[in-house]
Amino acid sequence: MTYCVAAMIDAGIVFASDSRTNAGVDNISTFRKMKTFERAGDRALVLVNSGNLAVTQATINHLEQAIRRNSEPNLMSVFSMYEVAELIGAALREVRHRDGPSLMENNVDFSASFLVGGQISGEHQRLFMVYSEGNFIEATPETPYFQIGEVKYGKPIIDRVISAETCMDDAIKCVLVSFDSTMRSNLSVGMPIDLACYHRESLKAAQTYRFIEQDSYMQNLRQSWGEGVRRAFSQLPNFNW
Repeated sequence: MTYCVAAMIDAGIVFASDSRTNAGVDNISTFRKMKTFERAGDRALVLVNSGNLAVTQATINHLEQAIRRNSEPNLMSVFSMYEVAELIGAALREVRHRDGPSLMENNVDFSASFLVGGQISGEHQRLFMVYSEGNFIEATPETPYFQIGEVKYGKPIIDRVISAETCMDDAIKCVLVSFDSTMRSNLSVGMPIDLACYHRESLKAAQTYRFIEQDSYMQNLRQSWGEGVRRAFSQLPNFNW
């Protein structure tokens, strides 16, 4: 299991993904689940993925090979983020069609999903969630964020904080708190956490940062949030029978 989130606000888009993958409690590994594509002044794209690692890696390799071979269309040649989501969905379907039957014979879960967002010159920033079947939906002002993977523990804080008007700093804090809540409740999600922030209209690579277990900011955030929750709880009114 994994956890990824992307939140689109007026200031830009915040992406985050954990890096834990496991095939049982005695087989835990670390793999980066975030990929960026960029041509300064023309486009900046960020992908995060969840699900079967072999399927997601094969899908990304398919997309990268199309760019290297200059096959049309590819992620660096299309004219809209909608077409980007279409390409990811098509690549995902192709990989699942190729590998799915043999994986199914061995009772292997081969589901996978992607979040992709960013901006291409000539249109506004956009954010999509691509489902395992290759179809997708787009974020809106009413639904400004998407989660994939182990979503339930981090959802409450995002629901209460994230809106189109949220500033970038608050969006980052909210996303990281959602990860802390998820990691506290589910051992299948873990450090390191990859963070990327795309600033609207910049059309250049997103700022990226990797939080490791000993990261001082993450430790301080965890402690401050825990103390704040306990303090807020202690101030709740008692129920009167």
